[in-house]
Amino acid sequence: MESVGTSPFDLLIWAGTAISLLGLLGLVYCILRVSRAKRAEFDDEQMRAELKKVVPLNLGALFTSVLGLMMVIIGISLS
Repeated sequence: MESVGTSPFDLLIWAGTAISLLGLLGLVYCILRVSRAKRAEFDDEQMRAELKKVVPLNLGALFTSVLGLMMVIIGISLS
Protein backbone atom coordinates (compact mmCIF):
# COMPACT_ATOMS: atom_id res chain seq x y z
CA MET A 1 0.00 0.00 0.00
CA GLU A 2 1.24 3.45 -0.85
CA SER A 3 1.95 5.99 1.88
CA VAL A 4 -0.25 9.07 2.02
CA GLY A 5 2.44 11.51 3.26
CA THR A 6 3.95 14.19 1.11
CA SER A 7 7.43 13.44 -0.17
CA PRO A 8 10.09 16.12 -0.65
CA PHE A 9 9.88 15.48 -4.39
CA ASP A 10 6.18 16.36 -4.41
CA LEU A 11 7.08 19.62 -2.73
CA LEU A 12 9.79 20.20 -5.36
CA ILE A 13 7.23 19.68 -8.11
CA TRP A 14 4.77 22.16 -6.58
CA ALA A 15 7.48 24.72 -5.84
CA GLY A 16 8.70 24.42 -9.43
CA THR A 17 5.17 24.90 -10.69
CA ALA A 18 4.77 28.07 -8.64
CA ILE A 19 8.12 29.45 -9.81
CA SER A 20 7.29 28.61 -13.42
CA LEU A 21 3.94 30.40 -13.15
CA LEU A 22 5.69 33.42 -11.67
CA GLY A 23 7.99 33.49 -14.70
CA LEU A 24 5.01 33.15 -17.01
CA LEU A 25 3.35 36.13 -15.36
CA GLY A 26 6.55 38.10 -15.91
CA LEU A 27 6.49 37.20 -19.60
CA VAL A 28 2.88 38.32 -19.89
CA TYR A 29 3.81 41.60 -18.19
CA CYS A 30 6.60 42.15 -20.74
CA ILE A 31 4.22 41.45 -23.62
CA LEU A 32 1.68 43.92 -22.26
CA ARG A 33 4.33 46.58 -21.69
CA VAL A 34 5.65 46.34 -25.26
CA SER A 35 2.11 46.26 -26.61
CA ARG A 36 1.32 49.49 -24.74
CA ALA A 37 4.47 51.09 -26.13
CA LYS A 38 3.49 50.12 -29.68
CA ARG A 39 0.01 51.57 -29.24
CA ALA A 40 1.48 54.81 -27.88
CA GLU A 41 3.26 55.24 -31.24
CA PHE A 42 6.56 56.38 -29.80
CA ASP A 43 9.21 57.66 -32.14
CA ASP A 44 12.17 55.41 -32.86
CA GLU A 45 14.37 56.66 -30.00
CA GLN A 46 11.62 56.38 -27.36
CA MET A 47 10.71 52.88 -28.57
CA ARG A 48 14.34 51.77 -28.33
CA ALA A 49 14.56 53.16 -24.79
CA GLU A 50 11.41 51.30 -23.75
CA LEU A 51 12.61 48.05 -25.31
CA LYS A 52 15.98 48.40 -23.57
CA LYS A 53 14.10 48.55 -20.26
CA VAL A 54 11.96 45.51 -21.08
CA VAL A 55 14.70 43.17 -22.34
CA PRO A 56 16.28 42.48 -18.89
CA LEU A 57 12.82 41.87 -17.40
CA ASN A 58 11.99 39.52 -20.26
CA LEU A 59 15.21 37.54 -19.82
CA GLY A 60 14.71 37.34 -16.06
CA ALA A 61 11.14 36.10 -16.48
CA LEU A 62 12.26 33.53 -19.04
CA PHE A 63 15.04 32.31 -16.75
CA THR A 64 12.59 32.05 -13.83
CA SER A 65 10.16 30.04 -15.93
CA VAL A 66 12.89 27.67 -17.16
CA LEU A 67 14.21 27.23 -13.62
CA GLY A 68 10.74 26.28 -12.41
CA LEU A 69 10.28 23.80 -15.24
CA MET A 70 13.64 22.23 -14.44
CA MET A 71 12.53 21.81 -10.83
CA VAL A 72 9.34 20.10 -11.98
CA ILE A 73 11.24 17.73 -14.27
CA ILE A 74 13.74 16.85 -11.55
CA GLY A 75 10.95 16.29 -9.04
CA ILE A 76 9.05 14.02 -11.42
CA SER A 77 12.09 12.00 -12.40
CA LEU A 78 13.17 11.46 -8.78
CA SER A 79 9.77 10.59 -7.34
